[in-house]
Amino acid sequence: MSTLQISPAGESTGNAGRQVINDFSIQVATVNGSGSQTANNVLMRSIFQMGIPVSGKNMFPSNIAGLPTWFTIRASRHGFIGRKKEVDFLVAMNGETAIEDVAGLASGAACVYDEPLKLNEQRDDLHFYPVPFDKLVGPVCPQPKLRKLVRNMIYDGVVAYLLDIDMEEMRKALFKQFGPKKIKAAELNSGALVAGYDYAAQNLSKTDPFRVERMNETAGKIIIDGNSASALGCVFAGVTVATWYPITPSSSMMEAVIEYMRRFRRDPETGKATYAIIQAEDELASVGMALGAGWAGARSLTATAGPGISLMSEFVGLGYYAEAPCVIFDVQRVGPSTGLPTRTMQGDILSTALLSHGDTQHPLYFPRCPEECFSMACEAFDLAERFQTPVFVMTDLDLGMNNWMADPFTYPEKPLDRGKVLTADDLERLGGFERYRDVDGDGVGYRTLPATRHPGAAYFTRGSGHNAKAQYSEREDDYVNNVDRLKHKFETMRKFVPAPEIELDPEAAAGLICVGTTHQAAQESRWQLRQEYNLRTSYMRLLAYPFRHELVEFIRRHEQVYIVEQNRDGQLLALMRLELDPGDIARLRSVRYYGGLPIDARTITDSIVAQEGL
Repeated sequence: MSTLQISPAGESTGNAGRQVINDFSIQVATVNGSGSQTANNVLMRSIFQMGIPVSGKNMFPSNIAGLPTWFTIRASRHGFIGRKKEVDFLVAMNGETAIEDVAGLASGAACVYDEPLKLNEQRDDLHFYPVPFDKLVGPVCPQPKLRKLVRNMIYDGVVAYLLDIDMEEMRKALFKQFGPKKIKAAELNSGALVAGYDYAAQNLSKTDPFRVERMNETAGKIIIDGNSASALGCVFAGVTVATWYPITPSSSMMEAVIEYMRRFRRDPETGKATYAIIQAEDELASVGMALGAGWAGARSLTATAGPGISLMSEFVGLGYYAEAPCVIFDVQRVGPSTGLPTRTMQGDILSTALLSHGDTQHPLYFPRCPEECFSMACEAFDLAERFQTPVFVMTDLDLGMNNWMADPFTYPEKPLDRGKVLTADDLERLGGFERYRDVDGDGVGYRTLPATRHPGAAYFTRGSGHNAKAQYSEREDDYVNNVDRLKHKFETMRKFVPAPEIELDPEAAAGLICVGTTHQAAQESRWQLRQEYNLRTSYMRLLAYPFRHELVEFIRRHEQVYIVEQNRDGQLLALMRLELDPGDIARLRSVRYYGGLPIDARTITDSIVAQEGL
């Protein structure tokens, strides 16, 4: 067995070298449907409870059971929580992929494996730890049908010993995972956890450099997935109508909406629901219902993924042209067609911004973390009603379905912005109104809601040609005036969408721009570029589209600007090219990753280094 050790920079150190503390990634390779998710979450939460910044990413197949699945835990004393390209510590539980998993490890990595696999015969430059899982699980789990599930907790105990994870934290995480209603199951799994730890302590000699030590970087933080955060944000935003059609990876968001609505949206006196949730026959019907509810005065939402966005095109065009508000969450996944339903991508940016035929432009929000999933939900509903239009919140599978550290959400104290809604008293004072006339110079007309008790409240909502009075018209000037007003309305939005996050380095000749979950890897890449190549960079994270004036100002401060995104064709860059001057476009460079995994810092760094000629 090799005695090599690997430092965080990838440098061999030998057994006498320094230990690698709180700076490594663990990958657990199992089989989909084997119940490993509980063990993986317990392992991740235990490290989190020791105060160490951590993230967990689940890569699972789109079948029900039987195919390989991998769960990666990143621990980082620097606070980097994006995916790490290299695997430092492997738990190999799947015989079908074990040899390939081991082959992909860098020299000096560690590997816990099921003893019958004999993986130590594959390489002599790794730290191998064989464990007889089947022998260990029998005594702690008398029921043969449950052993497949319980044996996963044994590797938690083994890893806890090897990495020096506090067993009391493991036990706390275990009981939190099962909850108060499943004490017997928790006790059963606790026995397996102890069995794994005891076996490792008595039979395994630690030779790898990786271990954890307590920190204080997670105090007061929570662990939550982005879909749950989005759902909670919608409830706080005042949503009363939610429509959906199940599609990975957005289904869990709508399931969370249903759960939160049942808990928080009932009449305190009668106990009756004060909301409506409808599972439609398809995505087109779903968004149609959401737009109808928005037209009627409800705050409405629907959630979907790329294939659903494609189907929604016709109704979204109606919402844009008839000017009906709703919010659409797009939890992006790999396409085209069915694509890879359980892989992540930022592949819908361009198509969603211009969704529907004809000249259309839609506002987009780009959250990067659960906190922003929550806060941007509230902002998106305000924007939708202020500008009377569909608004998209662009998350992705990585953010939506994986667990993230987060600060507790801030209770929204700002009043809801319902936009330009005329009451009966307003109409009595005005004497009437024209639905599609721009009175205030911002491109936004006034509207009334159904059941407004005034004879001047009625108007026709038209997706076909209409004039300012909402009357049917195919006159050239009426159409041109209408679409020009819609364009002007979109321009007005630039002042109301959130400003980008900017970090300027006065000595930097290069800048990075990204959106959403690319942020974590981009920030770590900037650190790598500074540490390894002495390349200083500035940074901008766009929070929304339409782009604000800060984008042009940022580009013009730098000789070259790298647009970092997770798709093949550079869709964010393409949106910029639609409205930038040629001189500004000439400064832009593209950095893209589109393999279906969350983007990692090393991929960004290598691309920038190659383009810089370093």
